[in-house]
Amino acid sequence: MAKANPQEKPTLHPRNYHQGTYDLEALSKSFPRLAEHIFTNSFGNQTIDFADPNAVKALNKALLLHFYQVEFWDIPDGFLVPPIPGRADYIHYLADLLASKNQGKIPKGAKIQALDIGTGANLIYPLIGSSVYSWSFIAAEIEEPALKNAEEILAQNPTFNKKINLRKQEIESRIFKGIIQHDEYFDLTLCNPPFHSSAQEAKQGNQRKAKNLNLKSNELNFGGQSHELWCKGGELEFVGQMIQESTHFKHQCFWFTSLISKEANLKSLTNRLKQVAVSEYEIIEMAQGNKKSRFLAWTYLNSKQQENWSKFRWK
Repeated sequence: MAKANPQEKPTLHPRNYHQGTYDLEALSKSFPRLAEHIFTNSFGNQTIDFADPNAVKALNKALLLHFYQVEFWDIPDGFLVPPIPGRADYIHYLADLLASKNQGKIPKGAKIQALDIGTGANLIYPLIGSSVYSWSFIAAEIEEPALKNAEEILAQNPTFNKKINLRKQEIESRIFKGIIQHDEYFDLTLCNPPFHSSAQEAKQGNQRKAKNLNLKSNELNFGGQSHELWCKGGELEFVGQMIQESTHFKHQCFWFTSLISKEANLKSLTNRLKQVAVSEYEIIEMAQGNKKSRFLAWTYLNSKQQENWSKFRWK
């Protein structure tokens, strides 16, 4: 298992484009409408109101255009507004995970196939992964409104339209089943699972965050639909089911991965991995400022199978 050194200062992945503070002047040149939301704070620094969903959306549009060549990006009101630096970190650490089984070299290009479970209306992981590493993606989603918005993003970004394919999960109780076809192979899967166990718990979480951001209402600037925020049993049950379903696709995926919001869930989930006899698993820790996050990765391939996979798919 890989864990960060607790003595090291939390920081973004070294390849992450978003080190330090945002260069709002440069971003505004790429996306002029961002300038409407920039102001000078009491410390004399230029910033935006991160409690304003329109300002955060404008910042995201600027970041995606400036760094990732995403010409058009938008999401409907009420949907999750993803923080770009943290999302990019997951992609970069996934690249390192692949490189760890490829003599340290990151596999790039359209031949690398990734599966994003619950891509949402924002389509953020496929956009970043396709831009930075030229990977191909299957982006799976259960919510029709989210899929329609993702379709609109791809329709207005022809370059990405060639590398990202959307797929609807028709059965709410399934994750991989019905998405992974019998003749498909994925180098990795990724997921940002719903971590609350009920609508009430999600609401309370939003209220806490709203208070921390000094919002006058409980409308959190990051938004979020029900499937994005909660499911029965929360993150523990969702990822547990993911582990169980992964046993049906042991040799069709190299790495299965999922973000884990609650560190306390790791013990139970790693025990489940041992029960289904995975070949190996890793806990990859990430950090952005004072916020720490992590993802769990597992594979059923033994060392020889890993070597063959690398040889025939990544060379």
